[in-house]
Amino acid sequence: MPNASSWSASSPLLLLWEDSSGTHIFLSLLYAVLAISGTLSNVMVIYLVFSFKKLQTTSNAFIVNGCAADLSVCALWMPQEAVLGLLPPNSSSLRSAEYRLLRGGLLGLGLTVSLASHLLVAFNRYVLITKLPSVYQALYQRRHTGCMIGLSWALALLLVPLLPGLWTPGSAQQPPPRGPDGSSRYTALLLALAVLGQTALLLHCYLGIVRRVRGSAKRVSVLNFHLLHQLPFPAAPPPPRRAQRRLSSVSVLLLCCVFLLGTQPLVWVSLLGFFLRPAPPALQAASWLLLCALSALNPLLYTWRSEEFRRAARSVLP
Repeated sequence: MPNASSWSASSPLLLLWEDSSGTHIFLSLLYAVLAISGTLSNVMVIYLVFSFKKLQTTSNAFIVNGCAADLSVCALWMPQEAVLGLLPPNSSSLRSAEYRLLRGGLLGLGLTVSLASHLLVAFNRYVLITKLPSVYQALYQRRHTGCMIGLSWALALLLVPLLPGLWTPGSAQQPPPRGPDGSSRYTALLLALAVLGQTALLLHCYLGIVRRVRGSAKRVSVLNFHLLHQLPFPAAPPPPRRAQRRLSSVSVLLLCCVFLLGTQPLVWVSLLGFFLRPAPPALQAASWLLLCALSALNPLLYTWRSEEFRRAARSVLP
């Protein structure tokens, strides 16, 4: 049986290959819980948006796009990891290159579109709250919105085949042909820099929203991020009270904190492995698990403060 360091080097996506059967069971149960909860929450958000006309807004279109991508991780990839974690290391499923490529493709496709959807939602809200209504109306026409969503999937479909080593775990018995100084290290560096850039843009958008909410009143209900359905906008409501502005800022900052917690560990683990030395196997495993767990949390992040979503959910749930 391979030791922890050799397994981590050859298979960064699977959690550690420990000798303890209790660890196998715990990790498989964790993946199973994330798979079930993430699948149910993502399906619920998609169903609510398609069923209730009030929820069919531009921002919710990007949220639904992210939920569809997260289903690739929660409904297709995580259940396989839960089952494979219980198999012996010499299982034919673990050694099958084609099967590993399929799992890696599902994970890469889902995570790429999901991260792109985070940025699309943030930019949409930033333009809505900080720019003139005419700018928002011109930028987010139905055709433009569809093109943005299509580009997120086209980018993912382009990157997954070009960077198979990033998403496809190697075999425990047969380490990858390239050493630690090969192109796989540069691929991981590229991933880290891409996520860092996406995070910087997302934080710029949300911090701009916070400054706008704290500094002035906007003709949008910023408290719940409830996007208006018809333009031009009606008369501006009175400025939100101080408590409302504070609650809006806390909601935005909480969303940013959860996003940073899910993405940044993998970024810094990848940078540490490229410039200094590989991180401990447990840290590598935890960073990947946090990033994948974000797919199960995304629906709650974007809907828990929306009264329209809560009202729609109460109408369909017993």
